[in-house]
Amino acid sequence: TTTVEAYIAGSGRAIQGATSHDLGQNFGKMFEIKFQNEKGVSEIAWQTSWGLTTRTIGVMVMVHGDDTGLVLPPRIAPLQVVIVPIYSKKFTAEQAEPYCQGILQELTASGIRCKFDDRTLYNPGWKYNHWEQKGVPVRIEVGPRDVENKCARMVIRHNGDKQDVKIDGIGSLMKETLDTIQNDMFTKAKQARDSHVVQVTEWKDFVPNLEKHNLVLVPWCGGQEMEWEEKAKELSREESLKMRGEEAEDEQTSTSVAAKTLCIPFDQPDLPAGTKCIISGKDATCWCLWGRSY
Repeated sequence: TTTVEAYIAGSGRAIQGATSHDLGQNFGKMFEIKFQNEKGVSEIAWQTSWGLTTRTIGVMVMVHGDDTGLVLPPRIAPLQVVIVPIYSKKFTAEQAEPYCQGILQELTASGIRCKFDDRTLYNPGWKYNHWEQKGVPVRIEVGPRDVENKCARMVIRHNGDKQDVKIDGIGSLMKETLDTIQNDMFTKAKQARDSHVVQVTEWKDFVPNLEKHNLVLVPWCGGQEMEWEEKAKELSREESLKMRGEEAEDEQTSTSVAAKTLCIPFDQPDLPAGTKCIISGKDATCWCLWGRSY
């Protein structure tokens, strides 16, 4: 199995983002799936399984979302920019529309997915909350002074930054802004994960690091040692419950406090000869990433 493991900072848990599996002939034998080889002889099929599904959408929501709602990376956001006019008795819909439509047209011509929210039923504050919940990366606010000064206010969803910008060349400016947002969101998520990956070589440090919402990279004697993997799960569950002052987990829980193996990373730190497995005490053959998982 090859896996892509994501990290959810809010809970300190890992979650599989995508996987591929070599299923061998197990299911072929079970369901008698056969093929005829080049010699005309029937053989049991060898199978693989590849998974990159809607689960990745859920992972994205968990990684980037906040208490206000969704926070969508610009590259996959259905709507990248929303234009919200600030209507009032002195700044009517009829006055705002030509100006906002001009901004909309320039953004659209620049290949940006955008919308002009011209609804008069809702006030600007309601619209702000509405589009923030939906995770639209950028909001453009337009008021009467903006029209006078040929500018608009740009509000960034993921960090709340606000900036007054000229509308001349706003298409190219917005493309640069969306690229910056994409990079900033990726960097923030990566830093959150990297800061919670720790190397541990002694069992006494294993569970305390789980309690700190960390993923733990440890010397391991190999995936074939199933009995020691189960031992680590049981010990980590017992010690975690003890540290929390709890007697047992709810039988219906879907998120155990026990640790599990997540993956053996392709990029392996140096493993000095004689390094012992953190669980079995046998010679370690690799570094293995452990953590709590969904």
